[in-house]
Amino acid sequence: MSLILAIDQSTSATKAVLFDARGKVLDKASRAHRQIYPQPGWVEHDAEEIWKNVLAVIGEIAKRNRTKISKLAGLSIANQRETFVVFDRKTGRPLHNAIVWQCRRGTTICEKLKQGRQGEMIRRKTGLMVDTYFSASKLKWLAAARPDIAKKLKNGEAVIGTIDTFLIHRLTHGKVFATDATNASRTMLYDIGKLRWDETLCKLFNVPARALPEVRECAEKFGETDANGRLPKHVPIVGVMGDSQASLFAQRCYRTGAAKATFGTGTSVLLNIGGKFRASKMGAVTALAWVVNGRPTYAFEGIINFSAATIEWVKNQLGLIQSAGEVEKIALRIADNGGVYLVPAFAGLSAPWWAPEARAAIIGMTGFTKREHIVRAAQEAIAYQIRDVLDMMRADSKIDLHSLHADGGPTRNKFIMQFTSDITRVELKVSDVPESSAWGAAMQGLLGLGIYKSLDELAKLPRAQINFRPRMKPAEAKKLHDGWLIAVKRVL
Repeated sequence: MSLILAIDQSTSATKAVLFDARGKVLDKASRAHRQIYPQPGWVEHDAEEIWKNVLAVIGEIAKRNRTKISKLAGLSIANQRETFVVFDRKTGRPLHNAIVWQCRRGTTICEKLKQGRQGEMIRRKTGLMVDTYFSASKLKWLAAARPDIAKKLKNGEAVIGTIDTFLIHRLTHGKVFATDATNASRTMLYDIGKLRWDETLCKLFNVPARALPEVRECAEKFGETDANGRLPKHVPIVGVMGDSQASLFAQRCYRTGAAKATFGTGTSVLLNIGGKFRASKMGAVTALAWVVNGRPTYAFEGIINFSAATIEWVKNQLGLIQSAGEVEKIALRIADNGGVYLVPAFAGLSAPWWAPEARAAIIGMTGFTKREHIVRAAQEAIAYQIRDVLDMMRADSKIDLHSLHADGGPTRNKFIMQFTSDITRVELKVSDVPESSAWGAAMQGLLGLGIYKSLDELAKLPRAQINFRPRMKPAEAKKLHDGWLIAVKRVL
């Protein structure tokens, strides 16, 4: 049986996962990278560190699987989407740290665009809200802050890419400068209806079109690589997707009305709305889910900036826990949240509020409040935010959601999963493969390699899942959520 190796380059780490053609995980390796905070609200990654980590995890997998690796059919890539790198066209070396999707340095630019009433035009072309979450405003900021970089972009010495583009360029020694449509669609420079870079948007954000990569379908080939000798042979790079769309694909949400939530640093909730582009009226963004054989599929997306990252904040900044693995047991030591709500607006609030200037707060504390209440409130905040997004999507799409596919590391936390089901009032179908983003990219790779011929064939692949159904009384769930909405309004 053919094997496929997928790189999952996320906000916090780089993972390599070796799959067989039926989705069984044979091995995996992971390396974390630094989170760089030059000043409050700014977030960067060292792209060169990420590149070295990619080679390291590929090498680790290859070394441990010397006999199996000869069956490797291809290499796939899933990646954090809106994070971008400006790098030298010839050498591939970054000219600046990667600017991360969480970074808020483009907020002023976005506010000016909103005041100039250009938001509707941008949304009509890209499906996106005018927000610094997406790449374009930060690209404009970088060009203004670094005239040397702007000059190189203009004369062709430097180029722009999301993380997939940067890695593909390095893996192919500069032979391929390309991205896939799902990643291109997150820059705020790509027309998702016409499936092409938009000249008007490029001019608006001072981005030279020549600096942008070629856009290909997810299942197309993106050159060949031996990962600088870490692999025993050259294999095609095939199956490239933004991580959230990749998990939607892995969850087999191929039909209109199917939805999933990826629990990670942030949470992305995606609802398949079919093959026709339409803009949300309620605060969701319209995402390009994938393009297969020239046919696009679209989705409504609700973006949550801080999910599991809130638990990391409780650990790293407050020191209330030693590891994220503790939080489930701590939450279950107490009967309820004690009236405490943690609103994690560390980088503003996204859907459905879209309030970039909002800031985080812990609300409802009394002399009775203990460490356990704050730790529990941090976990409950994940569920409340998903409830808000699902309510928005129900109203916008007119689709009555009864179930939600779930994946990502935090799905191992049964307290979070059950509480999410209770608060959202939907059945949560949790994948037994937490590496759904990697598997989704690999599935596109298997499609591109011809190992599977259609989405119908992929849909028939075996999978197991754990289901969580609402247990809490509806009145209690409403009371808790009402308390959350009061807390959010105080933050706003």
